[in-house]
Amino acid sequence: MTGEERDRSEEEVNNILSDFSQFYILLLLSEGPSHGYALIKAFRERTGRNLSAGTLYPFLHKLQERGLVTQEDRPVGKKPRTIYSLTKKGREFCERLFERFAAITASAIEPRLETCASCGVKIYDGGYYEVIDGRKMAFCCKHCAAAYKRGGHHDHDDHK
Repeated sequence: MTGEERDRSEEEVNNILSDFSQFYILLLLSEGPSHGYALIKAFRERTGRNLSAGTLYPFLHKLQERGLVTQEDRPVGKKPRTIYSLTKKGREFCERLFERFAAITASAIEPRLETCASCGVKIYDGGYYEVIDGRKMAFCCKHCAAAYKRGGHHDHDDHK
């Protein structure tokens, strides 16, 4: 990939992620009430991207118009801040949105999962591998590998 192709690819990723900002704002609000600056700061800390006030506040206003968010002025430190909270309707909306997102994410991750040969747990990253009878096999832990070799099933509660 040339430098120009890499730049174009990065720009495409950034465009998709910018559309993702509304989803992430809702995710932050689902964690609890917050004021605008705290949302901007949390967004930057978690995503490594900046969220402008020009993106945040019009979106919050649209959510209010739809009855998904309320605002209330509360004292925070030395001055009052406008605190945004999800309404019951907003929490229900987020629940549906997050369920759909989880299904999409699962379909993207599923092909990358391996299954522990002993207990059947799905392994995304960091599994334990052993070569048994000339085959590289995936396990979630060394205890499951040992149980598999003994011909038994490993109970994960045994080593907690």
